[in-house]
Amino acid sequence: MYRITKEFHFSASHQLCHLPDDHPCARLHGHNYIVEVELAAADLDTNGFVRDYRELKPLKTWIDDALDHRHLNEVFGHDMVTSERLAKEVYDFCKARWAETSAVRVSETPKTWAEYRP
Repeated sequence: MYRITKEFHFSASHQLCHLPDDHPCARLHGHNYIVEVELAAADLDTNGFVRDYRELKPLKTWIDDALDHRHLNEVFGHDMVTSERLAKEVYDFCKARWAETSAVRVSETPKTWAEYRP
């Protein structure tokens, strides 16, 4: 199996309103997110690629237009925008466009990652 990944960055705020008041994530706060999309294929295309990285530009455009410097609670219409749920949202966006999408990882901090992999 061949695997490729591409990394994207954006900054946004969110608030996990369902948490106790003394939990730091219950307060409005922001992150410098890193999104990593993984694509996998058993065979390479005629150019020797799983997929040309340039074909992932719609993901960059969506991230820049819909997520960057936004309040994610408003973007997704709920107050439970965790990294886990964000990974699934990005995965769904990618899978609808590129069948080879196999996983999405999201980082809020340099030490934390959440992954969605069906």
